[in-house]
Amino acid sequence: MQIKTIQPADYDAVDQLVKDAFTQTDHGYDGEVELIHALREDPAYQAYLEVVAFDRQQQPVGLGVLSPITISDGTKTTTGLALAPLAVAPAHQKEGIGRRLMQKLEQRARISGATYVSILGWPDYYSKFGYRPASQFDIQAGFDVPDDAYMIKSLAPNGLDGVHGTVHYSKAFGL
Repeated sequence: MQIKTIQPADYDAVDQLVKDAFTQTDHGYDGEVELIHALREDPAYQAYLEVVAFDRQQQPVGLGVLSPITISDGTKTTTGLALAPLAVAPAHQKEGIGRRLMQKLEQRARISGATYVSILGWPDYYSKFGYRPASQFDIQAGFDVPDDAYMIKSLAPNGLDGVHGTVHYSKAFGL
């Protein structure tokens, strides 16, 4: 398996992968492809932070996207990244592809200077990678979400020191 930066030639196959992956979840498909398209149109989008996992036949089997967020308490604002979405083709789940995508994205996030990543997702899965409920750091999503499903991870020593408040996403999220 190879993990590479997304290329425009990958878009159609990745769109189908994302639809298939989310359609098969308990939550179902909820416009994740449209979110990805909107994120790509955002001036802050960096293709470097959108990665695709390819199998031996060079078919896409996974995708992960990071996009900029801010956390503000009304006085101080910090910038980090949010993971959304992370998708693995149903036929390739439970093969470690999601873990490898996460590792690659976190590596690239550190290189880009980000000190934290937030995630809205399955606590049992993301806690394996060191993500903890954001509420433990006095960080809120700004929309209704189960406390245990809204998580954050420091990417640097003391990366969350002094960071608290409400998370603000790109307009692409429509929040």
